[in-house]
Amino acid sequence: MEIFKLDVPHSVLGEGPVWDAGRQCLWWVDIEPGLVHRYTPATAQYRMLPVGDRCSSLVLCTSGNLMLTLKDGFAIMDAGSGAKDYVARVEANLPDNRFNDGKCDPAGRFWAGTMDYKSGITGAGKLYMLNADRSVTVRLSGITCSNGMAWSPDHTVFYYIDTPTREVVAYCYDKVTGNIRDKRVAVSIPAEQGLPDGMTIDREGMLWVALWGGSAVVRYDPYSGKRIAAIELPVSNVTSCTFGGEHLDDLYITTARSGLSAHELSRQPLAGAVFVCKSVGVKGLDAIPFFDTTPQ
Repeated sequence: MEIFKLDVPHSVLGEGPVWDAGRQCLWWVDIEPGLVHRYTPATAQYRMLPVGDRCSSLVLCTSGNLMLTLKDGFAIMDAGSGAKDYVARVEANLPDNRFNDGKCDPAGRFWAGTMDYKSGITGAGKLYMLNADRSVTVRLSGITCSNGMAWSPDHTVFYYIDTPTREVVAYCYDKVTGNIRDKRVAVSIPAEQGLPDGMTIDREGMLWVALWGGSAVVRYDPYSGKRIAAIELPVSNVTSCTFGGEHLDDLYITTARSGLSAHELSRQPLAGAVFVCKSVGVKGLDAIPFFDTTPQ
C-alpha cells in the first residue's frame, strides 16, 4: 500500500471525510475555523467554502446539496455557492456543547452527536437523528465525546464510538424505525494505542478506526474484536477515514494539528494533512445521502 499526502491546506481539526461518487470528489471539514473542503483527484482541483461557524460533519443530500452539523444544529448548504440555512437547532440552552461527528444511516437519516467542547464534561452530550421531515429524534443520552459511526453491509448492526470509553459498541439496528437495542462491545482499544475517533466500514464488514494519539488507522474484526491490519501515519492525531476513488478501494484519511504543542508540531510537519492510501485491498461502501427532496 502506498500513502500520499493530498496537495491541500492543512487543517486545524480535519474531520468527516465523505467520498462523493457522483462528483468524484472528496469532501471534509475543518471544525474550529468552520471550513468545508472539496478536492477532485482526477483534476487536482481544490475548493474551500467558509461556513462562519464551527462545522463538525457533512453528508451528501439526494437533492445535490450538503447537510452540515454546525455548533448547535443541522444546516443545509448549497454545494456550489456555499449558501446555508439552519433546518433544526438542538441544545441551544447548552452553550458549551457542540456537534461532533455525523453520518447517514441506510434509510438516509442523518445521525450526529454532541459533546461539551470546553470542559469535556462526562455524559453531557446526546446522539441525535435528523429525519427526512427535518424533525429530530434523540437516539442516545449520556455521551461524552460522540464520534465514529458505521452500519453493517446488511443494515442490521449499528457501530458507534464514544471516544473516552475506548470502545466500539454494536447495537441491533432497525432500518425502518432507526431504533437501536442490545448494546454489546465489539472492539476494545488499549490506552497505549490511542483513542478511537472517526470510523468507516468495508464491504467485508470490517471496521476501520482512526486513532487519535495513535498515529494510525486500524482495521478491526467487529465479530472477534481482533486487530487485523494498520496503516501507520507520520502524525499522531488521526481523526477519520473513508473509502473513495473510482473503485472505492482508496482510503482517505483526515488528521489534526489541534492538541499538539509547538515542539510536537515541529516534529510533525504533516499534522493536519489529508492522506490517501491507494488500493488497500478491499472496497468500501458508497456514502448514503440524506433523503432530502427539496433543492434550495
